[in-house]
Amino acid sequence: MTTLPDAAVRADEVGQRPTRIVVDLDALSHNLHALRIHAGVPVMGIVKANAYGHGLVPVARHLQAQGAEQLGVAFLEEGVALRRAGITLPILVMGGIFGPQAAQLIAEDLEITVSSIDKLRQVEAAAQALGRQATIHLKIDTGMERIGVHSYHAGPFIEAAVASRWCRVKGVYSHLACADDPASPMTRQQLGRFLEACAHFERIGAPMPLRHLANSGGLLHFPETHLDMVRPGIALYGVLPDPAAQPTVALRPVMSLVSQVVYFKVVPAGHPVSYGATWAPKADTRVVTVPIGYGDGFPRALSSRGEVLIRGRRHPIVGRICMDQFMVDIGPQGTAYNEDAVVLIGRQGDQAIGCEAVAQAAGTIPYEILVGLNGRIPREYVGGAQEPGSR
Repeated sequence: MTTLPDAAVRADEVGQRPTRIVVDLDALSHNLHALRIHAGVPVMGIVKANAYGHGLVPVARHLQAQGAEQLGVAFLEEGVALRRAGITLPILVMGGIFGPQAAQLIAEDLEITVSSIDKLRQVEAAAQALGRQATIHLKIDTGMERIGVHSYHAGPFIEAAVASRWCRVKGVYSHLACADDPASPMTRQQLGRFLEACAHFERIGAPMPLRHLANSGGLLHFPETHLDMVRPGIALYGVLPDPAAQPTVALRPVMSLVSQVVYFKVVPAGHPVSYGATWAPKADTRVVTVPIGYGDGFPRALSSRGEVLIRGRRHPIVGRICMDQFMVDIGPQGTAYNEDAVVLIGRQGDQAIGCEAVAQAAGTIPYEILVGLNGRIPREYVGGAQEPGSR
């Protein structure tokens, strides 16, 4: 008898879970090319946070195959995972780094965000110890107050980086705080601060590195921020970043979240449904159970607020969402059978539920919906050039 180690049973050994995320690689291709045409400059595809829930390695492989010029991640571990998967594109690690990470960043051929003179010195020391030059991007803080040297103190920082023997300054960048809202005046203020900081390269006679500033909001709303490269994140996946955002580019949603009916029953009038007895029908009604819950990252905040599609019709989620399941009221005359398809995000017939609508119902932002969907949900990739083992 063979004893399996913990967590050694794979999904394909026990059957595919009915709940799954479907990732449309053709839609991803469309968005990449549409955003590049709109911006008129190269694209750094942002694949941090498991490619916004879409799957880090499969998405990165597809973007590489589709000609993305660069990838961006948040952490060292994400960059290492991509290198282990055979991704050869330039990869910028955008988060703040710890000094001990510098050597591995250089060894893995990852581009490093340098956000202060102290960080520069740490990277220099690691590069010298390895006998290998580091590729860096300088981070300028123009208003986020997160990481980076303040734009009005950038001169000495830039001079130190340009003078470094062990660091090659490939890029200089900042991050826009309010670009999701096209009416916000802050974006143009940040652009002005950034350009003034970048002008220091010219003042000291140094070559201008690659300037990148525009996130999804900047790309969609502020063409003056496109500069030398753009960094689409959520827009790359066909989702608008904010209710105020304008669909200035025709994007296609890449993700669908689907499940199936697992149970059907008639609930009598006045009988409460789910934990806390927070909802009960006023008349006899038909209720179905769907096998996904907050344990998968589907927000509990959608309890008695969200909707799903079954047989092409919208139906409300009722009662509190459980860890692994939730219930849907299909009405006194509603029809549904076990294994009927349920769409939580996506299209069914002529009806659609967008990630933006789910976020609004949950009282949050689309980013949190996408990245919150965790690894318990299998990903299925359709369209595009399929990679072996990409699921």
